[in-house]
Amino acid sequence: MKGNKNLKGAILVNAYTKIEAAHRQGERLRAEFEKRGVQTDLLANDFFAVSVDGNLHCKLTGYDFCVYLDKDKYTLQGIEKAGIPLFNGYAAIEACDDKMTTCLALANCGIPMPLTLSGTFCYEKSAAVSEQSLDMIESALGYPLVVKECYGSCGKGVYLVRDRAELKEKSAELLLVPHLYQKFVSSSYGRDVRVIVIGKKAFGAMLRESQGDFRSNVALGGKAVVYTLSKEEKELCEKVAALLNLDYCGIDLLFGDEGNMLVCEVNSNAFFDGFEHATGKNVAGAYAEYILSKFEKE
Repeated sequence: MKGNKNLKGAILVNAYTKIEAAHRQGERLRAEFEKRGVQTDLLANDFFAVSVDGNLHCKLTGYDFCVYLDKDKYTLQGIEKAGIPLFNGYAAIEACDDKMTTCLALANCGIPMPLTLSGTFCYEKSAAVSEQSLDMIESALGYPLVVKECYGSCGKGVYLVRDRAELKEKSAELLLVPHLYQKFVSSSYGRDVRVIVIGKKAFGAMLRESQGDFRSNVALGGKAVVYTLSKEEKELCEKVAALLNLDYCGIDLLFGDEGNMLVCEVNSNAFFDGFEHATGKNVAGAYAEYILSKFEKE
């Protein structure tokens, strides 16, 4: 195996995002690899890295690994099939990109989560969610309840629904959008814990709190401070990362009604800018160290 100083990596980021934290993520990782004598190229994912004509062609020649900070699953799958080591891999990112898929992947594995129903699937704009379906959602989850678009980050596409009229309106609005319905955990209103896991080991955690929103995301104005994980919380997050085979992730925990923690979401490309500022921990450095450890001589 090559020594670290001979390695060359690619960091792929979404070409069109306007989220500053996404750009800083790539820059921070590149800087930490450079500190360790490893060249990495920060690439916008718009150059058609993968093509197929019966055979698979990949333009990432000359790279020993790829840190994938995008959610384009087609390019991701092609790079993996081309044999280039990925952080994270295809199956892990695909499982986390869709919130309902994440719930299903963790089901029957002893992972506590809020009660969740997948949104009814529809092809027709003129259709409407049946009154019977609305009755079942109400009966299972009560009010208020949470409606989430299955694809989204930074708290976007997450809605608090307080009554039947709002439920009917939101269900109609999201009729053709993959979504889910989830029990609202009132004991965790405006607060949660974000845990960063690297190499399937809990690296650190921060408590996020909002003064005026049921969502605690820092991107929406939530404040963050260092949080000390209990042994049980640490083991829970490491189990989630192992089940999903994640090299790196951010896991959001809710404070359950009975004092227990519930897994709310798992983000395979969790932004760590706010986490580094809140905790003083060098996430980018630790992630770079973990990746490079995979290439050390035995």
